Amino acid sequence: MVWKYVQDDGSNHGTYGKLICTNFKISFLGQESALEDELQFKNKIIGENDITLQCVDQLYGVYDDRKKPIYGQLRKYPETIIIYCKDFRVFRFCLRYTKEEEVKRIVSGIVHQTQTAKLFKRLFLFSYASAAPNDTEVKNGTVMFESVKDWRQELDRTKGNLKFKVVGANESYSISKRLPPYFVVPMAVSEENILQHYGTGIPIWCWSCHNGAALLKMSALPKEQDDNTLQMQRIFLEGMYKTIDKPPFEALKIEDLSSSLPSLSEIQVAYTRFKQLFLIDNSADFWDTDVKWFSLLESTNWLEIIRRCLRKSIDVVELLEAQNTNVLLLEDNASDLCCVISCLVQVMMDSYCRTKLGFQSLIQKEWITGGHTFLDRCNHLRQSDKEEAPVFLFFLDCVWQLIQQYPPAFEFTETYLTVLSDSLYIPIFSTFFFNSQHQRDTTLYGGSLDTQGNKLSYLSVWEWSVQFEPEAQALLNNPLYTEKPKLDKSQRKTTRLKHQRQLSLPLTSTKPPPKRGFFKEETDQLIKNILGKRISRLITSSDELTSNSREFYENWHCKAVDLHGLLLPRLEGPEIKVWAQRYLRWIPEAQLPGGGTVATATKILDVMEEVQGLQKKMDEKHSEVSDEDTEASPFQRNPARLSSLFPFALLQRHSLKPVLPTSSWKDLEGEEDLARQDDEYVDLGDV
Repeated sequence: MVWKYVQDDGSNHGTYGKLICTNFKISFLGQESALEDELQFKNKIIGENDITLQCVDQLYGVYDDRKKPIYGQLRKYPETIIIYCKDFRVFRFCLRYTKEEEVKRIVSGIVHQTQTAKLFKRLFLFSYASAAPNDTEVKNGTVMFESVKDWRQELDRTKGNLKFKVVGANESYSISKRLPPYFVVPMAVSEENILQHYGTGIPIWCWSCHNGAALLKMSALPKEQDDNTLQMQRIFLEGMYKTIDKPPFEALKIEDLSSSLPSLSEIQVAYTRFKQLFLIDNSADFWDTDVKWFSLLESTNWLEIIRRCLRKSIDVVELLEAQNTNVLLLEDNASDLCCVISCLVQVMMDSYCRTKLGFQSLIQKEWITGGHTFLDRCNHLRQSDKEEAPVFLFFLDCVWQLIQQYPPAFEFTETYLTVLSDSLYIPIFSTFFFNSQHQRDTTLYGGSLDTQGNKLSYLSVWEWSVQFEPEAQALLNNPLYTEKPKLDKSQRKTTRLKHQRQLSLPLTSTKPPPKRGFFKEETDQLIKNILGKRISRLITSSDELTSNSREFYENWHCKAVDLHGLLLPRLEGPEIKVWAQRYLRWIPEAQLPGGGTVATATKILDVMEEVQGLQKKMDEKHSEVSDEDTEASPFQRNPARLSSLFPFALLQRHSLKPVLPTSSWKDLEGEEDLARQDDEYVDLGDV
């Protein structure tokens, strides 16, 4: 029995209840909140006071008002235990009034379950799959890319079947345990080529552009290769397309991502600094950092790394779209930054990847089947911190930048991305818990068999009904999204649907577009002198695009946007933002009642419900059959009370903001000055 602090105003208010730790999660069972609403966005697996073991990030204990990290064997047990979660929740449990034996048992259990290294076979995923097998396979429309048929359908969809072929040389994993059983290679690649270097050094197809140019990826050959081997590799790549097309042969551009983008260690360091801005213990800590928020944010370098990655994606898009050049992404294992860049390029160029099923299929193709090492990068086993890096979360943040700039272009919402990031730590889904397809197919218990000899059947994260009720799933879909219109052949030649982007620059052939956002070229040096190098770098950072990409980027932004066509993100400083819904959703001080996208979404859904009601009346008039009333939208019921970080923070929780910034308190001469300052503050109320 413990006391759980409520983080509303930094006080010691809280709830008394029972703290439980199992091999699946840490749970607090206390009195239900009085503000609990029946329409709150609930997860059927993880409750408000549940923490899966994989979601625990850091453990701290409070000893005599001093906070210290907890790990290993404890000689002294803390008065308060603080749990920082990877989804940015912070839990504070007071143990001062708990029996000493219970304190030792619960703290030792939590430390053992969350901080010590685990064996692969001890993951809860296998216990769940063995105890509750998923007998009925649910078809949700997501392409899993586990068969030759799936790959051939993707080749047909992208018109890449003329130059590429599906191979099953690795069907028994005899060539490489990192490669999937089936993948796509150029027609010129033979099985001997694949066997030569055990799958490395072979271009693997990702996607084909409408003009025939292709995006490929390749794991680099080991660095200790001799010159003859490297020369043979170069000749092989140069002649790869010459067996198909007549001269002039297609150009091939190799992009070495290991040298042009930040390393995984740099991404990990930036994210470690970045997440500390959002793991807030109480209101005092929030207001202490509020006055220096932007300087702290810039020092993490997280947004700048996102900008660099989006910039590289635009370079690749320009090569594919404008120069009709095949692009080969090169990386050591072709399973980290290759996944990020290839997916971003496809999201920008292929409107199908901006649909819900298309995006899920894209992740299955590039990340799951592509062999991203989720087990190591997420450090699910707690065995080594060296391999840990938030590559997939980094990718979702990049996609969010596109969503917040072009909301109507995506069928899914930012809530979908936030839920997807949370699902990374729920160990009943197999989607994000393996390093490769080989590891998934050959898991323990006798080769994917449980103790009774039955084959294990894993749940997929794409089965959203496992986590959410239909009403909650509705919040994952964008009500502003319009499907791509299907026009007749006669209409395609004469009409073209255009979507006007808000604040888009007018089309003009006489006046060239500005080169530096809203600032003129001649004032650029003055800006640098006045604002300094750090600020000016944010304003003019997009100038670091290559010359061809820069012209391509500017020309595209001067035109009206086709939301079902090519999308290029804006890279100027203010355009790359913090993903507030994911990082700030548990901080009451960062929430606004009735603000953010909630107000807009509420009005949109009101209109949609009115249209549906009228349609229902028309149907009833024709059929003379009365159906049940339509369920209310989850946005209803006084939208002014909803938080700007809805649906995760449903109701605005009141937090006391100091009259003066916390950093200014030290500048006051004494208590009399503080009292005088308080008296000068006048609350005008509602004007």
